[in-house]
Amino acid sequence: MSYNYNQTPYPGQQQPGYNPGYPPPPQAGYPQGGYPQGGYPPGGYPQGGYAPPPQPGFQPPPYSDPYGGQQGEAHPFNSTTNAPGYGGYNPEDPEIKGFDFSDQSIRRGFIRKVYSILMVQLAITCAFIALFSFEPKTKHFVQTTPSLFFVALALMIVAIITLACCGEVRRKAPMNYIVLFIFTIAEGFLLGVSASTYDQDAVIMAAGITTVVCLALTLFAFQTKYDFTMMGGILLVAVVVLFMFGILAIFIHNKIFQLVYASLGALIFSFYLIYDTQMMLGGKHKYSISPEEYVFAALNLYLDIINIFMYILAIIGNSRD
Repeated sequence: MSYNYNQTPYPGQQQPGYNPGYPPPPQAGYPQGGYPQGGYPPGGYPQGGYAPPPQPGFQPPPYSDPYGGQQGEAHPFNSTTNAPGYGGYNPEDPEIKGFDFSDQSIRRGFIRKVYSILMVQLAITCAFIALFSFEPKTKHFVQTTPSLFFVALALMIVAIITLACCGEVRRKAPMNYIVLFIFTIAEGFLLGVSASTYDQDAVIMAAGITTVVCLALTLFAFQTKYDFTMMGGILLVAVVVLFMFGILAIFIHNKIFQLVYASLGALIFSFYLIYDTQMMLGGKHKYSISPEEYVFAALNLYLDIINIFMYILAIIGNSRD
């Protein structure tokens, strides 16, 4: 902004509509109209002259954050806007994403909840297996009533599809527990019917071997430095190959073929147990499951364990028969 010192009046000569500022520095000779009222400030003008008058228009007041933060800082507890800063919540901010799931206390609570649910599921399943294998009347009833098997199979399929595909159902209590309980009852009934076709000592041996194998694999997954969470694609391909192998096993009634199929199944689901355990642990592993998915994590571990049990039982049964 430039000033015309010959035409700008001094504070003592204000005109209508004029917004006075600091008087300009003196020019050569005396300024027109004489000195301003009261005289010039003592000591002369400051170096560089006085600052120009403020520009017309609205000047915003300084930013004041009710949460005590700095300007541009996002606050996770104020979600009135999705824009960062000024009290808004920015979902793309890596430092602010709801709960910090890398917190070890949250992760330990999640692990305890998962294993608590898993123990209840395994207890229900073991009760069905023991009832159908060691109670002769119940064993005869379930083997001569195939309609119950198909009803349980339909319930199991509906429940597992609901848990796998409906995220809101498996995250919302108590609906997630209800659907998981229905799935566990149906799956336990199916496993009990299947186990009743084997000898009692074979069932006991398979249960003991499964317990030792699963405990050893779980401890290995907790302690190993190898990250198995990056093997999801490889394990998916292995399951597809195993599924095709199982279709062939339906039509090829050969003991060696059945043993190879059961051994491959036990091996693949042993790797799946390590994979799902490390996904649950999180921490140093590349991928991890969210602590909100405790029902889904328990379901994955449960399916791994019962598949290992069924394949080991098939290995024992085919080796004897």
